[in-house]
Amino acid sequence: MTLTGTRGIVDDAARAGTGIGAFNVIHLETAEGLVAAAERAQLPVILQISQNCVAYHGGLQPIARACLAAAEGSSASVAVHLDHAESEDLTREAIDLGFGSVMYDGATLPYNENVAATKRVTDYAHAAGVFVEAELGEVGGKDGAHAPGVRTDPDEATRFVAETGVDALAVAVGSSHAMTERVASLDLDLIARLHAALDVPLVLHGSSGVADDVLTLAVRAGMTKINVSTHLNGIFTGAIREFLTRNPAVVDSRKYLAPARDALSAEAERLLRLFALASDESPQ
Repeated sequence: MTLTGTRGIVDDAARAGTGIGAFNVIHLETAEGLVAAAERAQLPVILQISQNCVAYHGGLQPIARACLAAAEGSSASVAVHLDHAESEDLTREAIDLGFGSVMYDGATLPYNENVAATKRVTDYAHAAGVFVEAELGEVGGKDGAHAPGVRTDPDEATRFVAETGVDALAVAVGSSHAMTERVASLDLDLIARLHAALDVPLVLHGSSGVADDVLTLAVRAGMTKINVSTHLNGIFTGAIREFLTRNPAVVDSRKYLAPARDALSAEAERLLRLFALASDESPQ
């Protein structure tokens, strides 16, 4: 399938009433594990590169070109997405590099400024045929930058989508970024109301803190793109800790990165299958 456009992957899932996994890349091992998961599951995946990841690598190009190459060489449908970009320049760089989608995050801006900036990003992206995600209503977590109790209002969301022309909307419905325990409670009624009000797919951020059964209910209520990062990072790091505890003399990083990559890949495969089957009314 090679590199695939995000629009097709997300729109197909939205029409089918299923979920699509969008998993954050931290380094090359993450990307390799996620692509392998998609190939085994025979399901599409979205590789996400965040603005924080870009800062870690000292720029977008190194990690972007690695992810694009991994997607192009895969037998699965793999899209590459820029996640949580607060810089308009960064969104344009990703679009020019060949990303299938970008997320511009103006959620902390006053409403009118968020609309204006998001529309500029959308206009540039659409001219290149690139899918755009935005956020309305603050998602909790991330160093206190957002208020956990805030929720997305369906009427405001409808207006925001109409004014900006975005293709997908990340909404605040009870999840929180960077959670290490899966105990978040989602407002399923609000998800259903947002789904009914909007004609674009909904995106759930902060899914690492949401249990499997609640994620399944969220997809059934109308969520399409399910973002996961911290949970998979925990699986990766846990595997490294376990390996080094058993093998304290090892100094070759490949020896412990390989099992960590495999552990992350196995969990990503499980999540891809969970999201894809979420519309099935049979027991999970």
